[in-house]
Amino acid sequence: MKSVRIGSVGLGRLGYEHAKNLSMLLPGCTLHAVCDVDEERLRSVAEVLDIPHVYTDFAEMCTDPELDGVVIVSPSFLHVEQIRIAMEHGKHVFCEKPLGIDLAQCKEAEKVVEVHPELVFQLGFMRRFDPSYAEAKRRVDAGEIGKVVLVRSYTQDPRSTIESTLKFAPHSGGQFLDMCVHDLDLVRWFTGSNIKNVWGLGGVFEFDLYRELNDADNAAVMVQCDNGTMGFLFTNRTHAAGCNVETEIIGTRGTLRIAPVGTKDLLQIVDEHGARQEYYPDFMSRWHTAFLAEMQAFTDHIRNGTRPTDMTVYDGTAVSEAAYRCKESFETGKMLPIR
Repeated sequence: MKSVRIGSVGLGRLGYEHAKNLSMLLPGCTLHAVCDVDEERLRSVAEVLDIPHVYTDFAEMCTDPELDGVVIVSPSFLHVEQIRIAMEHGKHVFCEKPLGIDLAQCKEAEKVVEVHPELVFQLGFMRRFDPSYAEAKRRVDAGEIGKVVLVRSYTQDPRSTIESTLKFAPHSGGQFLDMCVHDLDLVRWFTGSNIKNVWGLGGVFEFDLYRELNDADNAAVMVQCDNGTMGFLFTNRTHAAGCNVETEIIGTRGTLRIAPVGTKDLLQIVDEHGARQEYYPDFMSRWHTAFLAEMQAFTDHIRNGTRPTDMTVYDGTAVSEAAYRCKESFETGKMLPIR
């Protein structure tokens, strides 16, 4: 098996998760280099994961002739430029969401990818790689629940991480762009239809910082697709029990439910506090298998000379555009069409 050599940029929480997976858990893959502007963090991670090459300059990393591809987990405003630099140097690209911080950047990313059809481009919509979501998609496509009528999806981060969440909030892009994008992607994926209208709702129920940011600490979205399918999405970052992600797909002939309770396993604990099941403590543990699977898919595409067929740069633009309109709808109080 040909070993695929990867360089990864960004060593925050998710960047480090990807680095660990690439360096330790993926067969046929070598994490050849890492890049980060924090030199102390960079060298510490390289030492722990035994990565031979370190860079503080992304463009310099991309000049390395031994690299086959790059994984971009840097701040969102850097994504488009880093996609361009990587592809101009002949590197395959995996990019975390979102494509950019506005629609113009997303369109720019489309143009860059279009110029390099010989290169793999894959987006970080990891829920598509989760075994339960993939099985639900298979059953939807097989017509087992008839026509999809409604997709309901909740994304709730744990309250235990609220301190780091509040530090991240000013740079996150807001609840709709940072969190709802995954749910919006699921709506498009399960329905096979583009989003037509959105109505963003929400409020500040506890944390005043979100009011200063013209954002919400609890937010919801009503969605209507081109084919008439409906969606209801809810998000917050203060779920007391831990990381909770649940999705329900209602069809004319049946319903599929994924994690109606976001427990980490099937264990039920019975003690002096009563009976309970424990949740995943954070999104890293909830999506560990999916993060591995999406990186395996990326490196397999490079090795086999194939391309993702159902997840393209245009999906990234469509989902980001819907998220931007959700934010605008929330700010204006009006249901808005997708332009």
